[in-house]
Amino acid sequence: MAYWPHLYLLFFILVIWGLEKRFPKVMERAEENLLIIVISSIMAVSFGQVIARYGFNTGWDAALEFNTVAFSWLILLGMSYGIKTGIHLGVDIVLNAVPKRVAKGLSLFGAAAAMLYGLILLDSTWLAMLGVDVRGGAIEYWSKMFRIGIGSEELRYPEFIQEMFGVRPRIQRWIVLVILPISLALLSYRSIQAFINIARGKRDMLISGHEAQDLVKENQNVLKD
Repeated sequence: MAYWPHLYLLFFILVIWGLEKRFPKVMERAEENLLIIVISSIMAVSFGQVIARYGFNTGWDAALEFNTVAFSWLILLGMSYGIKTGIHLGVDIVLNAVPKRVAKGLSLFGAAAAMLYGLILLDSTWLAMLGVDVRGGAIEYWSKMFRIGIGSEELRYPEFIQEMFGVRPRIQRWIVLVILPISLALLSYRSIQAFINIARGKRDMLISGHEAQDLVKENQNVLKD
C-alpha cells in the first residue's frame, strides 16, 4: 500500500495549522469564502440552465453532474467547518440536565467519536491493530481512481486546455474525488481541536444547542432601539 497520500494529507493539515496560527482571521475568511464560492456556483449554474433550457432550448450537458459534485463538496467541506464554528445542530437536553463535569465528559466523548469517525472513513486499515479485519476508506478509494485514471461522466476540460496540455477530454474522476480524503482529514483535525478546547474549558460542547435562545439574547435590545 502506498503511503504518499497519507504524507501529503499530514503535510496539508500541518500547513493549515501553521497558517491558522499565523493568520487566523485570513484563514477564517478564506474557508468561508470557499464555501460561498461553491454554493454560488451551484446557484449560478442552476439559474443559467433554466434560462438556457426555457429561453434558448439549449443548455450545458454537464450541469447536473457539476451541481452534484459541487453540492457534495459543500457538504464535505461543511462538516469540518461546522465543528470549527460550532454550528452543527444537536439535542443538548442531556448535557444541560447533568452536572458540568459529566457534561464535559460527554462533550469530550462526542469530540473523540467524531475524530474516530473521520479517521475510520479516511483509512480503516489502522483498525487491524485492534484486531479488526477490515480495510478501505477514502484514501484507498481515491488512490484506486488515481491509478485507473477514468474520467467523469460529463465534465470535460475546455478545448484550449485539451489542445495546450494534450489531456483527454473528460476530467479525471480522481480530481473530482480529491475532496473526500481532504474533507475527512479536516474533519478529524477539527475534532481534535474541539477535544482540546473542551478539555481546556475554552469550549462547552461540540454542537450548537439552544441556538434560538442565543439569538434572542444577542438581539434583545434591537426592539428597544
